[in-house]
Amino acid sequence: MLFSQKGLGAFYGLSAALLFGLTTPCIKLVLPGYDLLPVAGLLYAGAGLGLGLFEIVLTSTRQSTSSPPETPIQRADIGLLFGIILTGGIVGPLLMLYGLQRISAVVGSLLLNLEAPLTILLAVTLFREHLGKREVGAAMFIFAGAGMLSYRPGTVYGDWLGVLGISGACVCWAVDNNLTQGLSLRNPLAVARIKGVSAGSFSLGLSWLMDYEFPDIAAISMIVVLGFVGYGVSVVLDIYALRILGAAREAAFFGTAPFIGALAAVPILREGWGSAEYLAGATMAIGVSVLLREHHSHLHAHTGMEHDHIHAHADPHHQHNHEEEVVGSHAHWHRHLPLQHDHGHVSDVHHRHEH
Repeated sequence: MLFSQKGLGAFYGLSAALLFGLTTPCIKLVLPGYDLLPVAGLLYAGAGLGLGLFEIVLTSTRQSTSSPPETPIQRADIGLLFGIILTGGIVGPLLMLYGLQRISAVVGSLLLNLEAPLTILLAVTLFREHLGKREVGAAMFIFAGAGMLSYRPGTVYGDWLGVLGISGACVCWAVDNNLTQGLSLRNPLAVARIKGVSAGSFSLGLSWLMDYEFPDIAAISMIVVLGFVGYGVSVVLDIYALRILGAAREAAFFGTAPFIGALAAVPILREGWGSAEYLAGATMAIGVSVLLREHHSHLHAHTGMEHDHIHAHADPHHQHNHEEEVVGSHAHWHRHLPLQHDHGHVSDVHHRHEH
């Protein structure tokens, strides 16, 4: 097996950060001077529409293959999905826009780095995830590097309402990340598509009501494509990382996105690197290296539980019988019997136990 489960989760998380990080300098290159809200709406709409088309192609392909289907979104998930859309797609962006109008770009850039540590704080305190001391230290290295990249000398000003606005936006996105982890056993394409279409529709509608200037057709086309890659495919990969790693570890890996954006800005925007960028890159590299090498293993007990998600019987947590023989990955409602064993694990849905 090329990747362990943790390695696969790290691959998904870093790949999501790569696509999202590449999007930022590309937007700066092709879209100078446009208002933030309509651009954000078009990015989300591009993500939702692009993933919808991809789902149609994938569904038609699966009809002639034995590709394993994912568990679809169910009626019981509607409340969780509404919370994701409300916090991540509506309230969060509104608070960010309000905050950015009242503080300087320097303060705003630094405050926006609060999302990742707040995600970890909520994951550990409210959602029963676990991070060891070394993993917490590694995450802090990554966030420190992001802070170095975010800081640019300039005029510093702002009031407490602006600071509260940006901080509130980061709280909303931290809640969004943890709620999305709760839906990560569902079809990631469907979750990301619904989130993109909903957030995009709201932002575009609000932009129209507030009489914001929209880009021209050529720019809209480019934004939609960037949205599909950086806000669509990236989110799908991120949901897979949430499924495997939990929200806390995913937030640490995704925290490398600013470094990837800074790295991509060199060839795309012809920007140069200074000592701060090199120091930030080295700091993040240390953090990622420690996260990848960390191993968490101990004797733990699984209580009985029932749920529906894609799985394979090679996994010791999924040893159950079928009326007919099943080979490979498949999805259905199944029951986990109580189990006690010792193996390496992270805070996926099957490993939310006390330490």
